Amino acid sequence: MSYVVLSLLILFVFILLAKGLVVVKHAQAIVIERLGKYNRTLSAGINLLIPIFDKPREIEWKIVRTGFDGESTTRNVTLRRIELRETVYDFPRQNVITRDNVVIEINALLYFQIMDPIKAVYEIVNLPNAIEKLTQTTLRNVIGEMDLDGTLSSRDTINDKLRVILDEATDKWGVKVNRVELQDINPPTDIKAAMEKQMRAERDRRAAILEAEGLKRAKILEAEGIKESEINKAEGVKKSKILMAEGEAEARVKVAQAEAEAVEKVTTAILKSKGNPSSYLIAVKYIETLNTMVSGKDNKVIYMPYEATGVLSSLGSIKEMLEKK
Repeated sequence: MSYVVLSLLILFVFILLAKGLVVVKHAQAIVIERLGKYNRTLSAGINLLIPIFDKPREIEWKIVRTGFDGESTTRNVTLRRIELRETVYDFPRQNVITRDNVVIEINALLYFQIMDPIKAVYEIVNLPNAIEKLTQTTLRNVIGEMDLDGTLSSRDTINDKLRVILDEATDKWGVKVNRVELQDINPPTDIKAAMEKQMRAERDRRAAILEAEGLKRAKILEAEGIKESEINKAEGVKKSKILMAEGEAEARVKVAQAEAEAVEKVTTAILKSKGNPSSYLIAVKYIETLNTMVSGKDNKVIYMPYEATGVLSSLGSIKEMLEKK
């Protein structure tokens, strides 16, 4: 009988020792109460408890599970260990009214982390549920200040506002809200159809504007090309005329120089023969003029002016000069 009692006593001691040794994992914490009063918070590692007197404080926690069909299920559980890692909480979809009275459906994600386990246990009951309700009311307030277009185009602004407001409100519970993300913003079906028509009309308008601008640019480039072509053509004609005038002027100068040299040689020859150079030059010009006058097709009458006798005398002088030479 004594052996049985001793065995039972030893077994009881082992059970007490087993319950007195608690292993806490990394990034977890356990709040210990001694006789119903807070005693200490167990950190990672092996911790010793006094059986019967020391007990972990149980906390209520709301868990949301999403099935393969996309349906979310919620259940409440009782936990003894507090997770100190960052937690992602997926809120169920909710309807929110914008400033322009449009009902939209929003689904949000919340990333939070427990920084003070004592506040998370003693300052609030069911921390995830409290954060969910606070997020829903805050989201209604933020969206209610914006119209539909602003809501659809300002997700980052909404996320930042929610994060700041929730972080300040949950500081009392020992929680740090790190990030808030809006997953989906779904307007009503008729609003979606109207938005699609609006976007299609906007795309058509932009296409028409781009086409008109393209045609305008093409006309401008064509006009500029014609203008440059005309300018280049005018420049070419101008340069051509200048070159022709310079050529004619140079030719006349050379002809004049040649005539001057010829006259000078003839004058020298006449002076050497003691003749009259003026009479010779007049006779030559008169003969050239007569040649021009009779060169016409219908010229049959030759008019000999009175001064022709002077020219003939000049021709006689030329003959005498040539004979002497």
